Amino acid sequence: MVAAVVLVVCGVSGAGKTTIGRLVADAMGYAFLDADDLHPPENVAKMARGVPLTDADRAPWLAALRARVDAAISADAPLVLACSALKARYRAALGIDQRRVVSIFLNGSRALIAARLAARQHAFMPPALLESQFAALEPPADGIHVSIDSSPAAIVSEIVMATRSATGSATAAKIDQATGASFDHDAGVSPVASPPAPGAADAPHCR
Repeated sequence: MVAAVVLVVCGVSGAGKTTIGRLVADAMGYAFLDADDLHPPENVAKMARGVPLTDADRAPWLAALRARVDAAISADAPLVLACSALKARYRAALGIDQRRVVSIFLNGSRALIAARLAARQHAFMPPALLESQFAALEPPADGIHVSIDSSPAAIVSEIVMATRSATGSATAAKIDQATGASFDHDAGVSPVASPPAPGAADAPHCR
């Protein structure tokens, strides 16, 4: 198997993409990119008004993200990308093939995610847009699926082990080289401490 170069942590706003994505990047020695940082000002202003983005709004944003993904693959520079990637066509636009680019879907109930959104401050994503996110959501049929009911440390541990299992020894070797030691599959030891619950005080999530 080939080594995964890009891990796309995806899901609706409030699922914990930024929190978990950063922790996974730290645990695996990967660079981290929050897709929110590439939204053009027009998209940010629209979301701040409580207006969902259209596919036309997303097109240049997805193209910019794809360029980052392709650059990471070309340079063999491992990257964790936090991005909603709600629909199958968005994931296709990002180049997710479950080989070099693997999706990690953070799965949680509406009630849990709504509670987390209500408890946090967000630069431009009001809680009112959550329903539009769930309406647009097409959960991946493949890739890695992780429940967000657990602690951040447990979620990261599960993701690291699942990534190694899904992509084989090449990725395992990259992780071991980055962390300086083999990850303990049996103990499920995570190389990170437990921060607050994902989504509770996140940096902005992408749409």
